[in-house]
Amino acid sequence: MKESSIDTSQQLVKDNSDYAQMVLDKALHDFQIDRILKGIDQSLENRNKDEFLRLTNELKIIRNQSFSN
Repeated sequence: MKESSIDTSQQLVKDNSDYAQMVLDKALHDFQIDRILKGIDQSLENRNKDEFLRLTNELKIIRNQSFSN
C-alpha cells in the first residue's frame, strides 16, 4: 500500500512537471508570435519589404509548430 502511494505521488509530480512545461512552451510560442507581429507592423511602417518577407516567413514557421509533442 505504501509503495503504491509513493508511485502515485511520483506520478503526480511528473504530471505537474509535464503540465508546467506545456504552459511554458505555450507562453514562449505566444511571445514569439507577438514579437514577430510587432516587427511586421514596424516593417510595414518603414516600408521595408525584405524585413516584412523575412518576418512573415518566420511567422508561418512558428504558427505551424505543434504543441502536442
